[in-house]
Amino acid sequence: MAIHHPHPRAAWCDPLTGAILDGRALMERMARRQAVLLGETHDVAEIHRWQMHVIAALHQLQPRLAVGFEMFPRRLQPVLDRWVDGQLSTAAFLAESEWDTVWGFPAEIYLPIFHICRQARVRMLALNCHRPLVTRVGKEGWAAIPEEERDGLTPAAPATSAYRRYLFELTGAGGRAPGAAGPDDAGWDRFVRAQQTWDRAFACAIARALGDGTADLVVGIIGRGHLEYGHGTPYQLADLGVTDVAVLLPNQDETLAIEPDRRLADAVFRLDRPEPPATRRTRARLVAG
Repeated sequence: MAIHHPHPRAAWCDPLTGAILDGRALMERMARRQAVLLGETHDVAEIHRWQMHVIAALHQLQPRLAVGFEMFPRRLQPVLDRWVDGQLSTAAFLAESEWDTVWGFPAEIYLPIFHICRQARVRMLALNCHRPLVTRVGKEGWAAIPEEERDGLTPAAPATSAYRRYLFELTGAGGRAPGAAGPDDAGWDRFVRAQQTWDRAFACAIARALGDGTADLVVGIIGRGHLEYGHGTPYQLADLGVTDVAVLLPNQDETLAIEPDRRLADAVFRLDRPEPPATRRTRARLVAG
């Protein structure tokens, strides 16, 4: 059972024990990892400011760093490259990256991260896949998708029962398919396959960047629903041989639920209470972070 433990402002906390962590020592440890995944709730500006500060700290310790973004499908990688190289204005970058179409949350809450990457010449990586692939895998399964239509992805490692249960609880009754009365029901398979397609897409892109020498450390900007408890993308990274991975999460509450029997993340940072969430301009995804 979780125990709610006080979480002071501007403090890193171990969600397994409740211990307050030294921020400098934590960043030094994180800089030695292969991947550090920064979970987010997409519409909260304070979280993106926190992500920006973590990126800046890690870049000082590990200059061979790249930042990967859930927001961009891999076909837009050339646009990200031109932005970092200083070839595009902000307006041109948002237009050519099809921001309002592929993501839709207000760009201004993400722009500080984009600008710090540009100013420091930090490589930006497009982590996502072609959106129709997610729908197809959810509906038909990986075996039905020809290899040349998989957008460079390999099939996801099968979901664990714990992940199926986590997603079932996360979505709530309103997000579940008809006939999915429990996490192990066949009616839940389609949703899980779709979610795992995103998990695998992010993992494949991160593993590729580490394997081809693009970076020695990849920081992932990814919805927390793909990261918590070692499920999702960390699980798929392990299947790809990338095992030195950390997950950092934000917390906006005065307390943190301490769970001694399972690890939510490697560390959690306490933010101030957020301003009203930003409004998205396009349809919602299956799981909103």
